[in-house]
Amino acid sequence: MTGLGWLAAIIVGGIAGWLAEQFMKSNMGIIMNIILGIVGAILLNAILMFIVGSTLGGWIGQLIIGFIGACILIAIARAFRRSA
Repeated sequence: MTGLGWLAAIIVGGIAGWLAEQFMKSNMGIIMNIILGIVGAILLNAILMFIVGSTLGGWIGQLIIGFIGACILIAIARAFRRSA
């Protein structure tokens, strides 16, 4: 996560994952929320850097990126579970 330390990344990732869990109406634990938030933010940051050339910075920007990325990951996981 750009501009955030490890502890801040875990906190922001956990909040982003929890918000995504509530928004997508899924049921996961705190560890999975943190993982989804952090991985979602990393993936979406990489995509934004490739397409746009920049990304959102700071706590709020990374919270937004993490939330959107986690929602995308939840949707992808649901699509794979339904097709299997």
